[in-house]
Amino acid sequence: MQIKHFLKINDLTRRELEYLFERARWIKNEFKQYRRYWPLTDRTLAMIFDKNSTRTRLSFEAGMYQLGGNVVYLSTRDTQLGRGEPVEDAAQVVSRMVDMVIIRTYEHSIIERFAEYSRVPVINGLTDEYHPCQILGDIFTYIEHRGNITGKTVAWIGDSNNVCNTWLQAAEIFDFNVHVSTPPGYEVELERAGLYSADYYEEFSCPHDAVKNADLVTTDVWTSMGFEAEEEARKNAFADFCVDEEMMSYAKKDALFMHCLPAHRGEEVAAEVLDGPQSVVWDEAENRLHAQKALMEYLLQGKVEIK
Repeated sequence: MQIKHFLKINDLTRRELEYLFERARWIKNEFKQYRRYWPLTDRTLAMIFDKNSTRTRLSFEAGMYQLGGNVVYLSTRDTQLGRGEPVEDAAQVVSRMVDMVIIRTYEHSIIERFAEYSRVPVINGLTDEYHPCQILGDIFTYIEHRGNITGKTVAWIGDSNNVCNTWLQAAEIFDFNVHVSTPPGYEVELERAGLYSADYYEEFSCPHDAVKNADLVTTDVWTSMGFEAEEEARKNAFADFCVDEEMMSYAKKDALFMHCLPAHRGEEVAAEVLDGPQSVVWDEAENRLHAQKALMEYLLQGKVEIK
């Protein structure tokens, strides 16, 4: 089978992604019923992490074990990558010893270089530009709660970061709209977001306008990993972009709230929203596990019959 990588969400077609959502639903149901499902017995996942992680590491590690496979965790601080070994050389060595690799790092070019020389599928666990596994889980969560996301409106409030970029790519695939509201100087950059056009999103200077009639409101921390030196400047710039109950009142009455976590209550989101009835952040976090299990199964085995 031809090697498939998952470096950006648009590396897979709409049909492939819809298959993953159906597959994730089935896998999640098996998990909830305590029924063993081990399609990846004797397969090994290497996890190369250059950034801290809770949800990404736990969901991939637990997910691979739950599918019957094995996991090797590699921190760049503990490997030769941390001492200057070329990414291309590491890719050729690692991919000869395992069946799949997930990488969580900084510049997206690093994971692209690794994938170019890898003999096995490579998954993006997060780069500065994209976070495809997060949006895979997020859309699966929306489908669980509200059904098809096509034609809906997603309001993104805050920094146009890697999660925002991936929402924008997903909008092109699934034909929904994204309303983006950022402070001046933090707007979407088409090239960095990997977009073909600006047809599926609209930018708003006022976050309340962006949220108006939205089906889903989502945000992220104001200071992503790697940008800690800008923290104070960002806190000042984003002061009016906290998603609170008043802002949520502009969205549809049945609108959902999502956050990729970790969250800072009182900064990008009010506690009343994060812990409120419209929030699905805990389902969203859990669904990383099930969506990624479907992804790993697909990258290693292709389509299997949906039961």
